[in-house]
Amino acid sequence: MKSEEVFLSLGSNIGDSLENLLQAVAELHRRSIAITDVSGIYLTEPVGCQNQHDFLNMVVKGDTPFSPRKTLEICQEVEGKLGRVRKKRWGPRTIDIDIIFFGDYQVDEEGLQIPHPRFRERAFVLVPLKEIAPQKFNVNIFIPFQKVVLKITRADVTMMLQVKGIKIKQANQQ
Repeated sequence: MKSEEVFLSLGSNIGDSLENLLQAVAELHRRSIAITDVSGIYLTEPVGCQNQHDFLNMVVKGDTPFSPRKTLEICQEVEGKLGRVRKKRWGPRTIDIDIIFFGDYQVDEEGLQIPHPRFRERAFVLVPLKEIAPQKFNVNIFIPFQKVVLKITRADVTMMLQVKGIKIKQANQQ
């Protein structure tokens, strides 16, 4: 399989959420998902289960030589390594990694849907996605009302990842 462009949404609201996000990006990179761009990190209110702490969220763009299913398995391995326990849908988590887009693929299988079926309903995905991939938007996408506050710029995220040995070349970094 040739390398495919993948967009992943990451979120955390348990423990050191910033470190969880950075560590997840580093682990994805170590597992041969080459991270090519990152959004800033946003403070966002939870969706679904409201009785929990706010999240830190971001979107990353990468290139993967793997199939959509194998990429999902790698994301779940990273979640497990960082202590993700699946107790309650939309509940608190150390890390959550969702595949938003995978090349031009459309997948509807047990446990895997691409594009992510609810990405249009989540400002915590749309705002950082628009930051790094405005071409993924059309005039028909409405950003739902949800608290989404930039906490760390993408330039700062890039520098933090560089400290972890991950170098990212952003085509349109400002």
